[in-house]
Amino acid sequence: MVELTVRKLHPMLGAEVRGVDLRTVPDAATFQQLHDIWMEHLVLVFPGQDITDEQHVAFTRLYGDLEVHHQKIIRSRFMPEIFRVSNVNDDNELMPPSHPTVKQVHLAQFWHTDSSFRRMPCTGSLLHGVEVSRTGGETHFTNMYAVYDALPDSIKHRIEGKRALHDFGHLHKLAELRPQTEEEKAAMPPVWQPLVRIHPVTGRKSLYISPIYNDEIEGIPQAEARRIIAELTELSAESRFVYKHRWETHDIVQWDNRCTMHHVTPHDATERRVMHRTTIAGTAEVLAA
Repeated sequence: MVELTVRKLHPMLGAEVRGVDLRTVPDAATFQQLHDIWMEHLVLVFPGQDITDEQHVAFTRLYGDLEVHHQKIIRSRFMPEIFRVSNVNDDNELMPPSHPTVKQVHLAQFWHTDSSFRRMPCTGSLLHGVEVSRTGGETHFTNMYAVYDALPDSIKHRIEGKRALHDFGHLHKLAELRPQTEEEKAAMPPVWQPLVRIHPVTGRKSLYISPIYNDEIEGIPQAEARRIIAELTELSAESRFVYKHRWETHDIVQWDNRCTMHHVTPHDATERRVMHRTTIAGTAEVLAA
């Protein structure tokens, strides 16, 4: 087992971890230590990890199977497990802001949690800053355990036992995007997820919204549901809950999608930003509180 150095980054979530080289597979004891630190801090930052996509995928596989995105315009054609959060294509060419992929990637500026539109959403994500932005492009993370704990009792009672609709097609209500193919629609039909979930490892309750995919709550008129989701999003974005990560080249940031949300801040669209993400596939449906 290697000796790790852990530095807390925000009172609510986030820790910098040094002492591990992600180019190699850690031994079982080190991996267990990393997992325990992750469960405690929700978001981990590994600075200076100049890894290949193959090494990125190999490390992520320690946590389980990997998701492959259902859209070809997003995933790497060289390694399908890599989700390209990028304005640069696989041929290393900068894509214009009008490009369909860039327009969709820019929607990550809305708060969300990854793959909540799947019946079994992902466990976590690991993002590699291959080429990072200097004109913005920070990633902000919020602690949804703490957000739930901070909800007034009246709101907790209002959402108790309720589910929100998570619909990948909701992206098309937020921006003018390339129409989904019939194959894409069939692959990701809308799914209802509980508004309050139980983390399968920690046993803690958290608020579960993903506003980029939500505009309906079961049993509540849509206009009111949208207002509730907006109010919950506004609370989630309060700085007391949020760690703001300013990227350095070859940072690896790992987060737990079961108890966090995140979004990216705007950046100059003419500046190259190349971020490669792997996503740990979920193994069970969301556990309602």
